[in-house]
Amino acid sequence: MPPLVIQFAAGSSLERQQDRPSQLPIYRNGPPGTFVRLDGLRISLPTDLIVDAYERDDAVVVGFGGMRFNGVHGGRLTFDRVHDLWPEPQLSPNRSWLMTLDLHWVAAVHENGCQIWPAVTAHLSPPASHL
Repeated sequence: MPPLVIQFAAGSSLERQQDRPSQLPIYRNGPPGTFVRLDGLRISLPTDLIVDAYERDDAVVVGFGGMRFNGVHGGRLTFDRVHDLWPEPQLSPNRSWLMTLDLHWVAAVHENGCQIWPAVTAHLSPPASHL
């Protein structure tokens, strides 16, 4: 399982650009784009950090390596790039180091197999009364 998994909101779909093979080497162009479509929006993802992406139950699920959840800041979920997964010559020099997502775009964030957003609250039974 990837270290960071983002489950997008219901109704989302995955869009991947096709790789354009060329006879000429393209240096530092970066990989083709990966996007989530939701409510008429096209949300760009850091393709070079994606290790798994698929649609399940009418929603997109994306697994990332080299990225960590940084919390909610300014009403947006924030994620930091902590290390690259691809060799430097294959990466765009314009790659982002921070990904932000609106809260309503995301259903859940999992890190190392545990849901970390939204916070899972334990439902405890009331203590048994002593008669």
